[in-house]
Amino acid sequence: MGAMTKSALAIVRCVAACGGGSAKTDAAVDAARLPGCETPIAGTTLSLRQVNSVDDAAMLVTAPSLDPRRFVVERGGAIRIFVDDQLLPTPFLDVSNNIAAGGEQGLLGLAFHPQYATNGLFFIFYTTSNSNVVSRCSVTADPNVANPTCTPVLVVPDFAGNHNGGMIEFGPDGYLYIGTGDGGGGGDPMRTAQNTNNLLGKILRIDVDTKDTGKEYSSPSTNPYVAGGGAPEVFILGLRNPWRWSFDKETGDLWIGDVGQGGSEELTVLRAGEQVGRNLGWSRYEGTICCDTASDSCRQTGTQYPCDPTNIVMPQDEHLRNEGWISIVAGEVYRGSCYTDMIGWHFYTDHASRNAGLWKARLRSDGSLEVVDTNLALPDNVASIHADARGELFLTTTSNTIYHIEAGP
Repeated sequence: MGAMTKSALAIVRCVAACGGGSAKTDAAVDAARLPGCETPIAGTTLSLRQVNSVDDAAMLVTAPSLDPRRFVVERGGAIRIFVDDQLLPTPFLDVSNNIAAGGEQGLLGLAFHPQYATNGLFFIFYTTSNSNVVSRCSVTADPNVANPTCTPVLVVPDFAGNHNGGMIEFGPDGYLYIGTGDGGGGGDPMRTAQNTNNLLGKILRIDVDTKDTGKEYSSPSTNPYVAGGGAPEVFILGLRNPWRWSFDKETGDLWIGDVGQGGSEELTVLRAGEQVGRNLGWSRYEGTICCDTASDSCRQTGTQYPCDPTNIVMPQDEHLRNEGWISIVAGEVYRGSCYTDMIGWHFYTDHASRNAGLWKARLRSDGSLEVVDTNLALPDNVASIHADARGELFLTTTSNTIYHIEAGP
């Protein structure tokens, strides 16, 4: 990407100066727009370039809109900043004393407010010993340092250490979306995923800019259960562990990777305008397998959900455990400017990435997926594939390493 330009430095300084809430003018916003690649490269041959590493498992790379820096989430509780691939020595934020970390627990998600440049607000998702927490944080006058104390916005009680979800992202509508797992154990033992009154096993949607009485947020009036029949925060239900998901920045389509039990890993795409109230099936179904008749561990003794696909959204892509997949890692649709033949493709893999390799998919007009194995070998233990503010994709691993996905002839 080259050295950080004077204009890029000006963006960072403006973020700090505006962090207290001073609005920028339209002209200033236009001047701050990040330039695209000077020499875009065509070609479908993919490669990885290791850009650096951090001190703990690297969960995610992301950035505020128009910001040239990259923020890396560490599972142990720190958020680190890279400037031109160089790691700054001081963490942006460290909440390690407030969380439970290790395995599937830790600091798992980070989302910058769409108006971060003017309000300095961002949100994190982390686990404690008995809950999943979304907190609101803010930047200081120093753009590379956040205030050490964050305010819990949403606390979801949890009964086990696994299946925590953890992905958070602002949607095209400006609302904050929150992925939660079914709470843990095997086979959805508490039957949370189909319980519309329970916040586990869902994608939630909240408005962080307004507050209902007694809450640090409000529930949008277009959420499916605001008028009754379930918790007002619920947006999508029937998920086991939506570890990674993302919105296509151009279309608003929602790509969800839901980690399976013992049968299949599933990738589901919900088009913009076809997302509210959808049911992805767990734990009636694991992928396209009905748990009531399955021989794997998604089936339980006792009362079962019926094998009724009515109103269930089946995945467009499914990878079986006997193919070597164990935990799907959905990525993001490439909308950068450096690699022209990557544009419009969603890139994804599995945590057992040495077995799975890197895959890409895109929606056909009939709603099915065109799926391609890129044949790119990956390091093991991939945690995420996510974009910076320029739309470039970065792959992170629980082995602490960070890679840029690149393409060429």
